[in-house]
Amino acid sequence: MATPEARIAELGLTLPEVAAPVASYVPAVRSGSHVYVSGQLPFVEGRLPATGKVGAEVSPETAKELAAVCALNAIAAVRAEIGELSDVVRIVKVGGFVASAPDFTGHPGVINGASDLLAAVFGDAGVHARAAVGVAALPLDSPVEVDMIVEVV
Repeated sequence: MATPEARIAELGLTLPEVAAPVASYVPAVRSGSHVYVSGQLPFVEGRLPATGKVGAEVSPETAKELAAVCALNAIAAVRAEIGELSDVVRIVKVGGFVASAPDFTGHPGVINGASDLLAAVFGDAGVHARAAVGVAALPLDSPVEVDMIVEVV
C-alpha cells in the first residue's frame, strides 16, 4: 500500500511549507495521540489565490478547489508536527468554514474539496466526521478555512 506521501505525489501535488500563522497561534499542536491543526487558509506560495465571498466574488467550484488547498496545508502542518504521514491513524474531524454570500447554501459541497483530498491521501483513514459552516467573513477575506483533528501513532 502506498504511503500518504506517495499518494500526494500520485495526485500531482507537493506538500507546501507550513504557512506562517496570521495571528497568535501555532499551526498544529500534538496532545497525546491527537494533533489539533489550526484553521488553514488556502495559501499558495504565501498568498491567497482568491478572496471574497462564495456565491458572489468566488464561484463554488473555485471555493471547492481552495478547500482542497486548505486541506493540503493542514496535511503539511501535521507532517511538520509528527515527521511522517504514515503515523496518521485517522483523520477524526474536519471543520470547514465558508465565507459566503447571504443566499449561498452550498457549504457542504465546497468543503467536499477538503474531504475528498483527505480520503484520496489517507484512504479509509481519511474518512472523517465534519462540519461545514457558512460565516460572514474569514481572515484576510479568504473564501474558505479548514481545521482538523488527527489521531496519530
